[in-house]
Amino acid sequence: MPRSQKTNGSTKESLYLGALSTLLFDRSGNDGQFSSSFTEALEFCSSLPDAELREVFDLADSHHVTVRVINILQDGAAQTGRTGLAPRLDPILCMEQKRIANALHYMDAICRAFEAAGCPVTVIKSVDHWPDLGGDIDLYTSGSRELIFDVFRKVFEAKLEPQSWGDRLANKWNFRIPGLPELVECHVKWLGQTGEQVALARRVEQRQMLRQIGEYVVPVPAPEERIVISALQRMYRHFYIRLCDIANIAALLRDQVVDFAELKKTADMGAIWPGVATLLTIVMEYVKRYGGAEIRLPQEVTSSARSSEKRTYISEKFVRIPIMPDAAELYTQQMVGIGASRNFRAMFRLGLLPALATAAFIGYKLTGSDKGVW
Repeated sequence: MPRSQKTNGSTKESLYLGALSTLLFDRSGNDGQFSSSFTEALEFCSSLPDAELREVFDLADSHHVTVRVINILQDGAAQTGRTGLAPRLDPILCMEQKRIANALHYMDAICRAFEAAGCPVTVIKSVDHWPDLGGDIDLYTSGSRELIFDVFRKVFEAKLEPQSWGDRLANKWNFRIPGLPELVECHVKWLGQTGEQVALARRVEQRQMLRQIGEYVVPVPAPEERIVISALQRMYRHFYIRLCDIANIAALLRDQVVDFAELKKTADMGAIWPGVATLLTIVMEYVKRYGGAEIRLPQEVTSSARSSEKRTYISEKFVRIPIMPDAAELYTQQMVGIGASRNFRAMFRLGLLPALATAAFIGYKLTGSDKGVW
């Protein structure tokens, strides 16, 4: 059986996540010789009945790693003579690739429509997972709200989804486009859970780059801003990490495309360098734990981290960051850093976050959903 992560959830969930982690990060098969852990994970997936294999890929879908895991499993099965596995995975892969192709078609059309309207746009988060894709299409733009609404309504006949209180603070809107199952989430002028990140948002746009995604060329953040946006989302909002976050950041670090001086400069704009350093440290340790090659981080990163992978735990499908004291300490340090820079607008907005989080928690306990708040 594959090794399991420490967990507050079910043993089955833990086993599935352990298998997915080993398949993604154990690089032993690069020379044709698989480690015992990788072989166990491959055998574990091969031996599952169809219903349980579907559960594994429901979990992979939640972590936005479906295509990557299937590619790894099919390659491993071919090399080890497990001929029965690939045909079982083909329907899942085909369905996911069709979904991604459709989403990319609309993403490209949206970017072109924004460009034609003279409205700058950057695709954030969604294509970081390539060859997988996120569960929605996330955009950032510094354009006017009126122009954005005009493009979505006139070009795509999009319908505006209701805004939560968190959406209003963050200055973001969700649009539903006919023919596109995924929502399009558009962050306007600001980033961060409460719209506190103004300078950082401008930097995302100023340093954007073009990236080839399939047959399309997409405007995306530079690697440093990709990491900072991920840290904002994971360490300062959701307090959990998906496998795609770990895989995406690990790939950037392995490819040595991260300029750590630029990374710190970007993170310091939002007073979130400790959170960025903590996320990088968790990624490095998690990959190593599941058989990946060692990732070396600069001493400035490791010394600034406020927690480690040992502090994480599995609950409700994801790798969780403890709220107390880990996330609370990062929030406090962010408030202190922003206060030192006399950014009173950001201080006021971040000061609303505990109340917003409390309302979301109560709403979830009462209704099973926090969407009206969070």
